[in-house]
Amino acid sequence: MQISNKCCYALRALFELSRRYSDQRPIKIATVASAQSIPKRFLEVILNELRQGGFVESRRGVDGGYLLAREPEDISVGEIIRFVDGNLAPVNCDSTANGETSSELNYNHPYYDFWLRVSVRMDEIYHGTSLSDIIGDWDRRNAERNLSYDI
Repeated sequence: MQISNKCCYALRALFELSRRYSDQRPIKIATVASAQSIPKRFLEVILNELRQGGFVESRRGVDGGYLLAREPEDISVGEIIRFVDGNLAPVNCDSTANGETSSELNYNHPYYDFWLRVSVRMDEIYHGTSLSDIIGDWDRRNAERNLSYDI
């Protein structure tokens, strides 16, 4: 499975808003774009879509910007990926008669049962991982990186 650049940017934008969630202040697009190296114009489009999807809220005015619409622990990575990219199929290996590939598993495919198991496990991981989990992982890695062994 490969997620789109748009989805990667959406995940990174939501990560940044999650990191700042406890501040309860709107974050400016320029701040998110700079912190996550996302093109500002593309980020504007993505955040607007995420707002329509109920992931973020926008505030207008001088102190305006974006913030999460829900708690980070209530937003799963799978929910974000599914909203931005659609189906979470593990592979696109089933060709149709005209050579196009389908993201739907074909029951007559020899690897159907295997790919179905992969899909179920991926779904468990995607939907069992919240933005809060991602922040916790990030914080742990940074803490490990910053350990000092000076005596």
